[in-house]
Amino acid sequence: MKVKLKEIASVQMGHSFRSKLEPDPNGNISVIQMKDLTEDNRMNDQELVQIDMQDLKEHHRVKLNDLAFRSRGQTNTAALIDQVPNDAVIAAPLLRIRVENNSIMPAYLCWFINQPSSQAVLQSKATGTAVRMIGKPAVEELEVIVPSLNVQQKIIEIYQLSINEQKLIKALAKKKEVLIDAILMNLAMNT
Repeated sequence: MKVKLKEIASVQMGHSFRSKLEPDPNGNISVIQMKDLTEDNRMNDQELVQIDMQDLKEHHRVKLNDLAFRSRGQTNTAALIDQVPNDAVIAAPLLRIRVENNSIMPAYLCWFINQPSSQAVLQSKATGTAVRMIGKPAVEELEVIVPSLNVQQKIIEIYQLSINEQKLIKALAKKKEVLIDAILMNLAMNT
């Protein structure tokens, strides 16, 4: 089944801060910014900026399994927010995508948005020359293939295994490089 993203999820522009964020270690709100999204499309909650914000509207509050979509720049992928500090907000220019239909899993939607075919469609709708931007309407109009929940779960599991495999391969390559450097240095010193 194919549906437009807006039929299964809501898309909202991140909160627009009028001035530079003023970090407050005792702040009541965590702010999720572009820099907090990892290369493997997760949220790194280790360095979220804390601010004091008294007027956070409920519709701006981040919930578990929301997606943060990078609407500006060279990379326009979505990241799954699979852990949320108590109170958090997504900052513009990120878009917040919230699944509102139980026929689709948030992790699957994140995976689907990040697929080359979806990325090509989104890139074709980007505007701007110096800084490319994908607007909310383009994201809302993205056609999403929605298989059964069982198939979605299998796709997510296989994708996660693939990511874990890539991490292991990188770690192994690094350890191999260190080992070879040590062997070669030992050889150089003993000749």
